[in-house]
Amino acid sequence: MNKKITSEIFRDDPYKKECEAKILDFGDNWIILDQTVFYAEGGGQLGDTGLIKAGQQEIQIENTIKENDLIKHIFNSKFDFKIGDNVTCIIDWDRRYKLMKMHTSLHLLCSLVNAKVTGGSVGDGKGRLDFNLDFKPNKEELKDNLNDLIQGNHDITISWISTQELDKNPNLVKTMSVLPPRTNGSIRMVRIGDNIDYQPCGGTHVKNTSEIGLVEINKVENKGKLNKRVAISLV
Repeated sequence: MNKKITSEIFRDDPYKKECEAKILDFGDNWIILDQTVFYAEGGGQLGDTGLIKAGQQEIQIENTIKENDLIKHIFNSKFDFKIGDNVTCIIDWDRRYKLMKMHTSLHLLCSLVNAKVTGGSVGDGKGRLDFNLDFKPNKEELKDNLNDLIQGNHDITISWISTQELDKNPNLVKTMSVLPPRTNGSIRMVRIGDNIDYQPCGGTHVKNTSEIGLVEINKVENKGKLNKRVAISLV
């Protein structure tokens, strides 16, 4: 199969819930499209689910993944589509919006803990970050500070820098376990407010922190001598 490039609509507009697309290729349980609103699992964030429709046909998309730079929409049902067919992609918006709120919440959490991130997970309503720390952060203090930031109505903005600029500023990378995604020599940066948080990220985020509502710190626990896990959820 020749390499098929999918235009990632979700990069520029994470609020777009559906789009028209053309089938470039497919297999027993996957479809590749020329463009998509479905976010592919990566950077700790779950892949999108939803529907792909053509006429009276529709298939449930159970996950979206990226393999060798190819975005594959995963399904588990029979279909009658052909290469070149036009389809409509519709994401499960309620789930995606929770993922966006959670991803932004975890960036805010990251700004409150002065330590590198050793792992994490962005779920639809729940998430966690593991920090390279030798002490447990105060749970109530974290919760209050995190919700204060959320209620501060801070805008989230996207920009791009060169890989050379990132290499000159390694402290911009907060994660020890995940390398920043590099796209044609550029790095996608996510900024919250003027100087609350600024780091490489390929995920989907809300436009303003006020959209998140409130969050709960579910637990702060030891995961090793130098590893502390903070689990949070949307209220």
